[in-house]
Amino acid sequence: MITNWDKVGNTPLIYIQSLSQKTGCHIWGKAEFQNPGGSIKDRAAKQIILEAEREKQLMAGGTIVEGTAGNTGIGLAVLGIERGYQVVITMPNNQAHEKVDLLQQLGAKVLQFPPCPFANPAHFYHQARLYSEQHSGVFWANQFENLANFRAHYQITGPEIWDQTQGKVDFFIASVGSGGTMGGVSRFLKEKSKTVEVIVADPFGSGIFEYLKSHEFKTEGSSVTEGIGIMRLTANFQQAVVDHGMRISDQAMIDMLYHLKDEDQLLIGTSSALNLAAVYQLAQKHQNSGKTFVTMLCDHADRYRSKIFSPTWLKEKNLNPQPLW
Repeated sequence: MITNWDKVGNTPLIYIQSLSQKTGCHIWGKAEFQNPGGSIKDRAAKQIILEAEREKQLMAGGTIVEGTAGNTGIGLAVLGIERGYQVVITMPNNQAHEKVDLLQQLGAKVLQFPPCPFANPAHFYHQARLYSEQHSGVFWANQFENLANFRAHYQITGPEIWDQTQGKVDFFIASVGSGGTMGGVSRFLKEKSKTVEVIVADPFGSGIFEYLKSHEFKTEGSSVTEGIGIMRLTANFQQAVVDHGMRISDQAMIDMLYHLKDEDQLLIGTSSALNLAAVYQLAQKHQNSGKTFVTMLCDHADRYRSKIFSPTWLKEKNLNPQPLW
């Protein structure tokens, strides 16, 4: 019997035809929305559960708690509930309702909190830790600091990309949430080839772009993207080997999202669109070079459709999708 647990990973690389033809480069996106929970976070969820079981931190009938913008929670719910655990998710109350609905339909308990700075004890991250301290038999997944997250991508995602491209990766570009994907994939690829260039695609409101330049977490503005952008150095991101960062606007992200929908029939979420917006900007600087660019298509547009396909929401956010060319 094949379970959801068995179906995590081995996602295909999708060739982004329109962008590749326009730039004369080879642009690939790893279709993480094909994981059973619908996102790249299934990989971290599986490794976190696996290592917690091995170390007896998670016992039969126990509870998993995590603070998340949604996708890690969905991954933990899909895999954890399948393995007989209860799942409690703490998250900000401004996330797309599709993710909240799905978590509840899967059987997870969802606790929502007003958005606030990370330093505030009321932050959803701290609320997950507090829940684990106040209840017995509870394991806190702690995706930001738990290096099982990094290992999922160092041991599995990175090798998949290397094999699928036959070792022909010139650029790896991705945004950062917990830092696990960038930490694991970048370190693996750099160990395979020192010529691979690794770039962080960072939204406004996140401090990674400035940190990579000055080693200080500073930022400006904000972003409508969900689940990416941080203002601190997580244990997982400390594992990353990065060459530089790019700051990508919400307008560039939404332009890319609508372009892919209309030209490539590819419906992706906001972080995926931001990743490809960064790839496209960089590939234009390497016009007709035949270079290979790889990024992550973290999840599907269905998780955000009430927002990104709503004219009212777009107007509220001062976003107006424009053609790329």
